[in-house]
Amino acid sequence: MRILLYTGKGGVGKTTIAAATALKCAEKGYRTLAMSTDAAHSLADSFNLSAGQVPTLITDNLWAQETVLTSTVNEQWNTVQQWFATLLAWRGVKDMVAEEMAFLPGMEELAYLLYIINYAGSGLFDVIVVDSAPTGETRRLLSFPEVLDWWMKRLFPVQRQVAKVVRPVLKPLSHMPIPDEEVLDSIQQIFPQINKMRSLLSDPGVTSMRLVVNPEKMVIKQTQRTFTYLNLYGYSTDLVICNRLIPDSVTDHYFDYWKTNQVQYYKEIEERFAPLPVLSLPLLKQEVVGLEMLKQTAEELYKDHDPAEIFYRGKPHEIEKKNGDYILSFDFPYSQKEEISLIKNNDELIIQVGSYRRNIVLPRTIMNLDVKEAKFENQKLLIKFKSEDNLTKKEKS
Repeated sequence: MRILLYTGKGGVGKTTIAAATALKCAEKGYRTLAMSTDAAHSLADSFNLSAGQVPTLITDNLWAQETVLTSTVNEQWNTVQQWFATLLAWRGVKDMVAEEMAFLPGMEELAYLLYIINYAGSGLFDVIVVDSAPTGETRRLLSFPEVLDWWMKRLFPVQRQVAKVVRPVLKPLSHMPIPDEEVLDSIQQIFPQINKMRSLLSDPGVTSMRLVVNPEKMVIKQTQRTFTYLNLYGYSTDLVICNRLIPDSVTDHYFDYWKTNQVQYYKEIEERFAPLPVLSLPLLKQEVVGLEMLKQTAEELYKDHDPAEIFYRGKPHEIEKKNGDYILSFDFPYSQKEEISLIKNNDELIIQVGSYRRNIVLPRTIMNLDVKEAKFENQKLLIKFKSEDNLTKKEKS
């Protein structure tokens, strides 16, 4: 089973490349699903065929799906949504507005992730190719399982106990809708799904992030930040695709400036994303729409490669024992020391890079150890934990 997520700055061509990849996988005999997590769906337009709310067969071994948030929420969290809409209506919000507002923040991300894990466990597909939203939305999507897990473990048990106590007291006195057991059970069902999300998306043998970039300064900068945040959340990136290179066969002097710049930026891409491999795709002579043009695109991009292969194996963070101490290291390429801060709180390590934060649950080996020092060098954050063996008698007591 392989899950391939393609992301990049808006307009770099990630939808085209995701569609071409899915078609190539299908032609190699893999049962392939192409699905979009971009609210502005254009995956079906790329195939020049229709795609529905459920997987739709569009050619041999290839299905496509463009999800609709309302349908997914009705399937997954209809009970919770109905209660929240009732609560809003009780507060005086008009029924129609209440129904719209009942889509809680994060439901869109949750819906897309539930689709991915359900299809991955169904046995219906060998490869799932995801046309992800632009980088900002994708970062939010991929951080959602961990954020939701953190809140539900700390907040939900408390809220459930409060509801049990408050419900019999308030019901005779107020018409305010208190969540009943059906609502709370509906929320409870999401717990095992969260664990599946995290394990599936962070397994480098199953899931690979792929970055689509154009040879342009602003695009490269934003893609670098995305790569950093993927490492922060423990997701494996195995490939960078540089799209829309002007071919050498274009001899018109009008393009001289662009070709010179692209040569320079392509070299930067290879250097800055090393050791990740970089595949390139030239600017084609015509718009890439339809199966024939997508097939041509895939052949030009992957050549003899299997798109479902793992192009690079690497760890976003690792733990090693050195001189009696444990060292937890993270790769944070393209970050500055001033952007990084960390706090250890019991069994959690809170790391912030710029405006993004991750709560990392430490392994048992080091969760009870104090941080001895932390330093940032050679684009690596190194956190040293004092081992039990190196504690003094005074510290142990």
